[in-house]
Amino acid sequence: MKHLFIVNPVAGGRDHTGEVLELVRAAFASGREGDWEVYTTKCPMDACDKIEAEAAACEALRVYACGGDGTLNECVCGAAGRENVAVTHFPCGTGNDFVRCFGAERERFRDLNALLDGEVRKLDVIDCNGRRAVNICSVGIDARIGIDVHRFSRLPLIKGGGAYVVSAGVNFLKGVKQPLRVTCNGKLYSGDMSLICACNGSYYGGGFHPVPEARPDDGVLDFLIVKGVSRAGFVRLVGGYAKGQYASMPKYITHVRGERIDIESETELAVNVDGEAIRGRKISIRLLPGGVNFLVPRGMAFFAAAPAAVQA
Repeated sequence: MKHLFIVNPVAGGRDHTGEVLELVRAAFASGREGDWEVYTTKCPMDACDKIEAEAAACEALRVYACGGDGTLNECVCGAAGRENVAVTHFPCGTGNDFVRCFGAERERFRDLNALLDGEVRKLDVIDCNGRRAVNICSVGIDARIGIDVHRFSRLPLIKGGGAYVVSAGVNFLKGVKQPLRVTCNGKLYSGDMSLICACNGSYYGGGFHPVPEARPDDGVLDFLIVKGVSRAGFVRLVGGYAKGQYASMPKYITHVRGERIDIESETELAVNVDGEAIRGRKISIRLLPGGVNFLVPRGMAFFAAAPAAVQA
């Protein structure tokens, strides 16, 4: 078995390669079995290419995404559908939203030895126009804000949370709704909409918790379809949306559970895929049940009612 540690050198605002390397060396110094490698990514999707190459060359591969949700997404893209590969998250990023779905047990993912001694669970995966995701995909003003944060963060004098504030302000002025055609479970929803999200996990955007009961191992996606509202209406709505109070706003938010949603627009849409961006006028989001082997610390209460662990 090979253990591959993928480090994103810009996750969390600094390069964690040195400290990851030190932790890995210490973990394997006691005679732990298996080969290991710490690999620092060089460009977007480099992690995916590295995993594909390593998976073809070894019998069993365990991948540790050492970064944020974007790093985890790249690793999931490389690992999904490969039975000899299991992936996990060693959080070194800013948001680390996906592991928040495990509640207080998310802190166990920061224990490298617990991951090395972990067990493999089958988690569901999202396919969004061919791009894999394990957490949440969304279309609408939230996606536009999240995607533009990266652009504004490169401007002089704008640092950290300031980029999010600028992006939110600019996109709010551009408008909070757009005409869409949405098909889910054979039903058509059309008209102005502010936001649509597909939840496999339960947190995104640095703390938004739109569907608290969403689980990445239940074989179904939770969709929220938010009707188009005015700017003032959106300000009133967004707080409840962020706290998972969709059931108290049925006039504006429709909750649907299913395996697929299709979104069409006459103009190009920005789509958030686990914090990464894709674009298109026709967006198809579908579930791949049990699509990735996910390595977790042993004995997690989260999985108490879940099927037994699989071997990878």
